[in-house]
Amino acid sequence: MPEVENVTPYPVTTWKSYRQDLTKMDLPVRWASDLVSKLHDYINSYHDEFRALSHMRQVFESTIRQNTAEDEPDAPWIEVTNEVDADPAPPWEFYYSNHMWLGDGIDPPDVTKLVGCDCKGKCDPKSETCSCLKRQAPYYSDQDTEIFPPGFAYDSKGRLRTITSAAPVFECNALCSCDDEECMNRVVQHGRRVSVALRKTENKGWGVFATKKILKGTFVGVYAGEFLRDDECERRGLVYDKSGRTYLLDIDFYYLQQARENPESSLECQYVVDAYHVGNFTRFLNNSCDPNCRVIPCYINEPDINKPLMTMFTRIDVAAGEELCFSYYGIDPDNPDEEQVERTGRDGIKNECRCGAKNCVR
Repeated sequence: MPEVENVTPYPVTTWKSYRQDLTKMDLPVRWASDLVSKLHDYINSYHDEFRALSHMRQVFESTIRQNTAEDEPDAPWIEVTNEVDADPAPPWEFYYSNHMWLGDGIDPPDVTKLVGCDCKGKCDPKSETCSCLKRQAPYYSDQDTEIFPPGFAYDSKGRLRTITSAAPVFECNALCSCDDEECMNRVVQHGRRVSVALRKTENKGWGVFATKKILKGTFVGVYAGEFLRDDECERRGLVYDKSGRTYLLDIDFYYLQQARENPESSLECQYVVDAYHVGNFTRFLNNSCDPNCRVIPCYINEPDINKPLMTMFTRIDVAAGEELCFSYYGIDPDNPDEEQVERTGRDGIKNECRCGAKNCVR
């Protein structure tokens, strides 16, 4: 028999070895400086009569679908309707996207500090070893254990088990070995599943309406936009105040406030989301003093506790045809003294509230 030469075997890559070599982990990063405005610049270059054509509604709807086809291909179509005036669609002033776009001075997620669980298949809410469950546990430890036994933030149907406080959600991430589709701790990352429409209102501009019933605790959407530092937000806020319209949302949840009260803590309110130049349908959620939605911080591939995703969940059942709203002023009707987030001008200038709620405090 001929002599067999020594052959170097091909390296075998396992999930464990893959996670150990984080240089291979290439998470997508989107920079605000790379945002394109070609389409809305093109449309805005035409005269008013052109922009008022009814066909512009289909163009707007199709743009939504095109720009979100990759991250939520199965999401229901968003219909745009207007029975109030002649505007066929919302203003062409922003790039439609479900993602966060990092502004100047914002660092991308540090994957070397990201911790993934070693669960196989589905994550077990009773697990004693799941690292994602361990991150979640402290924020649910003060709940009534008879009503909310220890476990993930979500129930088996992907709805929040409690919506009475803005407790952060820690979903499984890109370094977790659990199944992407079967794990109960992956909800926001799978994108919008609810059916909504953009409709012009009588006195609040454009709004978001449920076209099918949405149950309490259901994920609605990410408040997408530019991730900014507070100093840039201050500058933009002065401009927005003059127009009486702002899409700035402070990231200042109660657990971050509590951390800052610790003398040894270096945390401070330093980040803001701005949905003016880029965002999705959530930028059209109107204010209400009796909101049916609330903002919940969610962490997926971001290890920095200061930089959660701002996600919208329903706090009560929402009927078909009902408008989806949240409180711009961070007031929870169940806990009126609790401040969570704020969508305002930077010098205390707040838009007039037209929510029409019986308990309107503005």
